[in-house]
Amino acid sequence: SLAMELPPSHFSAGRAAAVAVGYLRYLRGGPGRGLELRALRRARRQDIDDVGHKYYLELELEDVLDKDRTVNCTAEVLYHLGSNSTAPDVQVTVQGELRSTEEADKEFYNRIRSLEKELVAENIPDSHGNVPPELEPIHLLAWAASGYVIWHNSTENTKFHLAQVQHVKQVKRSDEDLQFDYVLLLHEMVSQEVIPWELTLLWHPQHGARVSRD
Repeated sequence: SLAMELPPSHFSAGRAAAVAVGYLRYLRGGPGRGLELRALRRARRQDIDDVGHKYYLELELEDVLDKDRTVNCTAEVLYHLGSNSTAPDVQVTVQGELRSTEEADKEFYNRIRSLEKELVAENIPDSHGNVPPELEPIHLLAWAASGYVIWHNSTENTKFHLAQVQHVKQVKRSDEDLQFDYVLLLHEMVSQEVIPWELTLLWHPQHGARVSRD
């Protein structure tokens, strides 16, 4: 069937956009980059027989560390029919260049590697919405991690948002990766539920963020 235009304000378009942004945050996010949706420019939906619903989106994103810089991207999000256990298929194309984070990444990596005691922190942001500057990279890594969770667990009827890092603990490793064990609080905007989510994130400047599945 043909793809049907949706007003960008339509709730289902917003939910699909949250999945696309989550996916991109996981793929391209890190301690020196946080991508946020600035505007959903266009949305279309196609109902594919016996497969599912596919959304075509045009998004404008901003980098939270560089508010003046926006990038456009197009995304396709396919929700599989009748399955809440299959992650939506997402494809995202970023137009133009994201700001390089090479320097910031290296600096963060070396700072964490040189800590005498493993980093432990909780309640980021605090109850006033503040994130201490030294924890901003940890918060942005949580964004990347939450992006994975959002992408993998969203359905057409959910919209997840990272409310807070409840707890994070660095774990020393014998390899080159940094490891952070997170407890994230995810706010599901449709049901208004707040869900604690435990996960392990590995990060390395060369390999980016990976949610460990073991």
